[in-house]
Parts: sequence; C-alpha cells; structure tokens
Amino acid sequence: MSIVLVTGGVRSGKSAFAERLAQEKSASVLYVATGVCSDEEMEQRITLHRGRRPASWGLAETPCDADEMVASYSAYDVVLFDCISTWISNLLIDVPEEKWRDPAETERILGKIDRWLSAVRDYPGTIIAVTSETGLGGVAMSKLGRWFQDTLGEANQRIASEAEEVYAVLSGIPWKIKGEGV
Repeated sequence: MSIVLVTGGVRSGKSAFAERLAQEKSASVLYVATGVCSDEEMEQRITLHRGRRPASWGLAETPCDADEMVASYSAYDVVLFDCISTWISNLLIDVPEEKWRDPAETERILGKIDRWLSAVRDYPGTIIAVTSETGLGGVAMSKLGRWFQDTLGEANQRIASEAEEVYAVLSGIPWKIKGEGV
C-alpha cells in the first residue's frame, strides 16, 4: 500500500493534479467520489470532475461510508479518493446542532478515518487522497466551521503521517512536501 496525499486550498487545482498522478500510475483507476449533488453549483462541480475523468475509470460514490467500502478497491491498481474534506463535511452535516463539537461525535468521525486508514493498509495498490488544507486561512466564524477545521485538520495529520508522499497544491502548482526527493 502506498498513500499519496494531495492537499491545498479550495479551487487550488489539487483534484486535477491528483487525476494526472492517477493517470500516470495506471489505467486501472477507481475514483471514489464523496460529493453530494445538493444544489446547482455542486452539480456543476461534479460535472466538471466527471468530464475530466477517463470513461474507463471505475466509480464509487460514497458520501458517508467510505470506510466501509475499501474491499471494492482490490479490483484496481490505483484509487483516487476525492475528497477527504467533503467526506468529513458530509459526516458533520448529519450531526444535530446541539451535538456540534461533542467529543463523542468528533471521535466517531475520526474513528471512521482511522478505520479507513486501517483498511487501506491491506490494499496493495496506490491510494491518492485529496483533501483541503485547513491551516492556511483564519479561524472560522461559526461553531460548525471551527468544528470542521479542527476535525479535518486532525484527519489530515493522521493521513499525512501514514502517507509516503504529500503534495501541497497552490495556484495550480504542486509542491512535494513529503517523500523521496524532497
């Protein structure tokens, strides 16, 4: 198993870079999509991502249960997971407001990240995981926003610690920040 983490700001070009990495590694790619078509803008984003992907790639749409479907990766050489930050957003949105920032809810969500990481250790191919970097901006103004930043920040750190390579994408330019050749 090899994990490549691609992080960066929103609309930084990280998904397009991850797609190029996947294409370079193999023609046998599973695209794990966590986005949910909730409005017209999200529909446009999903359409853009679909249009860039080769038709030969497999697709698994899993907005909340990505940790439970790792067994389906075995038919592919490369898995492009797009993206961790949307997965966490989906999980947080399902939590009632009175439980926001509840330590048990945070641990439940981070437990899903840990289960995913544990399951992918048995996968013999390459995982390319895309995520948004929460550490580049200010502290969110809302309670939900701060919870998102804290939870995603911890998830990103856990994944990055196990990744063999980590790239930060800024303004469409990827910078390798962990791995051979850094």
